[in-house]
Amino acid sequence: MTMTWRQGGAGAVLLSMAAVLMGGPASAQTAAAIFKDADLALGERLMKEHACSACHQRKVGGDGSAIYRPGGRIATPGLLRGMVELCNTEMNLGLFPEEVSSIAALLNRDHYRYK
Repeated sequence: MTMTWRQGGAGAVLLSMAAVLMGGPASAQTAAAIFKDADLALGERLMKEHACSACHQRKVGGDGSAIYRPGGRIATPGLLRGMVELCNTEMNLGLFPEEVSSIAALLNRDHYRYK
């Protein structure tokens, strides 16, 4: 059985922990600070290599982009990075922190546009 976010469980706990660790919605952290040294080309390569879009398509259908809901539960740059880290953990991708940041920075550029 696949667990959804609404069902809670480990994924919800990890997301909550990420919110606390990354400062949560009230944080003054900016995308510029969080993604300062991110390598967008690396993020793009890693998303293709790990077939992120295919996984998102299985979860939400279509081209998978509906999974990105700016202004939804991912309301800060820190939560965006935390969500990528959650995918890294749940999918056992073995990404290093700078790789997670590169993917999150790419998603920020293409979908979220946090400043």
